[in-house]
Formats: sequence, structure tokens, C-alpha cells
Amino acid sequence: MISCTDFIPAYSEFFKFLEKKGGKQTVIKFWEYLSDRYLKDLKKLVKKHGLKGCWLYWSKTLNEEAADFKMELDEKNGIFKITMFHCPSKGKLLKLKHIEPYKDYCKHCDVLYRRILEPSGFCYKIDLSNCEKARCKINVIKR
Repeated sequence: MISCTDFIPAYSEFFKFLEKKGGKQTVIKFWEYLSDRYLKDLKKLVKKHGLKGCWLYWSKTLNEEAADFKMELDEKNGIFKITMFHCPSKGKLLKLKHIEPYKDYCKHCDVLYRRILEPSGFCYKIDLSNCEKARCKINVIKR
């Protein structure tokens, strides 16, 4: 079976193509389309389980991607956190010598997940300041 990470270079190149053809807004619209179409599982899980739904969703997807991460769930205080020590997607792009990664590659996570979580009653915060090291942090806070 082909891993989802095998498609990462193609995604990066496609994002560059979209931006060249229609600008940054075209890339964002594509990410919104992906969120609306393919993140229904996350939406269902947070609707049914609240913050624990985030835990259930990401514990599956991040393990499937073989990410190096830590998750924290504090239902009492209404906080869910992901600390990504090594993102396999961005890490793969950074290792490639034959292509330059799409400059805003990591911002797709912001668009995809914010679009689901904020309308569901959560505050979504993402720290992309260490993307060039394949690291990031996500905080989901119950309003």
C-alpha cells in the first residue's frame, strides 16, 4: 500500500501550480474544499465527543502518518494540544533536493482544521514558527 506521505511532493507542487494560475486565494479555496469534503470524520468526532474527538481523530491520523508528536487532553480546563516534534510531510519536503517546497505548505493545516473546529465552538491556534524544522504546535480550546 502506498503511504499518504508518498504524495507529499505532488501536493506541494500542486499548491505552487494553483498559486501560479490563480493566486494565493485559489490555493486557500482548494484547502477549504478539502476541509469541507474530507474532514467529515473530525467534524463528527468533535460533535459527538467534544475535545476528546480531537484526540480520537489525531491519534489515528498522526500515527498513520508516522509523525513524532505528543498530544495532551485536559477536558477539565477545555484544552487539547498537539506538539509536533517532526512532521513527516514537511520533513520529507525538506529532505528533497530536486524540488523547492511550496512556501506556505504548512498553512494548509491552519485552513483545514480551523474551518472545522471554530464553527464547532472551539478556538483553534497554530504556531507555525518552526515549520522550517518540520515542527509546529496546535492548541484547541473550548470556548
